[in-house]
Amino acid sequence: MSISLRCPPSQALSSFSFQGRNSRLMSTASDVHFNFRSSFPHIRASSSSSSSSSSSLDAGLSTELDAVSSFSEIVPDTVVFDDFERFPPTAATVSSSLLLGICSLPDTIFRNAVDMALADSSCCKLENSELRLSCFFNKALVNVGGDLAKMVPGRVSTEVDARLAYDTHGIIRKVHDLLKLYSEIDVPPERLLFKIPSTWQGIEASRLLESEGIQTHLTFVYSFAQAAAAAQAGASVIQIFVGRLRDWARNHSGDPEIDDALKRGEDPALSLVSKAYNYIHKYGHKSKLMAAAVRNKQDLFSLLGVDYIIAPLKVLQSLKESAISPDEKYSFVRRLSPQSAAMYNFTEEELTKWDQLSLASAMGPASVELLAAGLDGYVNQARRVEDLFEKMWPPPNV
Repeated sequence: MSISLRCPPSQALSSFSFQGRNSRLMSTASDVHFNFRSSFPHIRASSSSSSSSSSSLDAGLSTELDAVSSFSEIVPDTVVFDDFERFPPTAATVSSSLLLGICSLPDTIFRNAVDMALADSSCCKLENSELRLSCFFNKALVNVGGDLAKMVPGRVSTEVDARLAYDTHGIIRKVHDLLKLYSEIDVPPERLLFKIPSTWQGIEASRLLESEGIQTHLTFVYSFAQAAAAAQAGASVIQIFVGRLRDWARNHSGDPEIDDALKRGEDPALSLVSKAYNYIHKYGHKSKLMAAAVRNKQDLFSLLGVDYIIAPLKVLQSLKESAISPDEKYSFVRRLSPQSAAMYNFTEEELTKWDQLSLASAMGPASVELLAAGLDGYVNQARRVEDLFEKMWPPPNV
């Protein structure tokens, strides 16, 4: 198994849903992320590759995937697993979308975890239907998360209800509730992350939780202000969606941060990842940075050195099938590094100690709209899970 130069594979983040029978695993939307270097310990060209490429690989030459994996933790965004032993994930995320996938397929290996949640006596005795459904939801997340923790060596990231995104204390209570449930099934805190939206209240919750030694994963970061505030809060993982931000920039205007990047001739999404990385490393923050929704090889090459890169399977398959000579591997350049970060100059405004007012003032329309869209999606999925649980309850023999 290859090991990252900066962070071990056990620190990689992934999420997946299960479809089909037995150990068949299949992705849905953007919920499937696996550590690719563990999945392909011995990389060979596929049968579709040219004979010259195949012979070059057999001669012991490396691939583009080998080369880029020496700089960043590479994680595929979509993949089908028919052989769990051959393609073992190193870590996982449990979310409302995963619960929906499990409930739609009664023969999945995680269905029992959901059924056990719906049969939990402490939840069933609650007369208030809203509290009962919330209890079922928590139990289901933790039961599935506990099963995942037995299957992966790394951390399990658990989604925190997005309906609490603007309630700092509500987020903290929810995380404490989830931690207590995990403790009851003997999953230790160091094996867990809690995925929280990057509202100001979410960032503040992350700060307070991290001060307790509870690891957090801040998502929906679309501006430097959010990234810097998350780093100041000490979030363990900060996630930026490259593709979504670029899509917004292509179809809208009027966001000062994006407009400034375009004036410099830079891609605004790649610029944000680079700037966030430089800030984290120049000022000694502990956070790891994840570049998600990276959609092509050039983007991936431009971000080499960032902690995690999540990219489509077709991009990673192309990298895997591209042989390079020993000399060519040196043409891959680490774009982001602590050394280059030390040279980066930030403005006085960017070095502020972020608070709720300054964050709100600095977030442009792109980050505001994309954050809201992300929250709406998460809330909709959570409601669908609760609606489904209400129809499924009570299960037989309860």
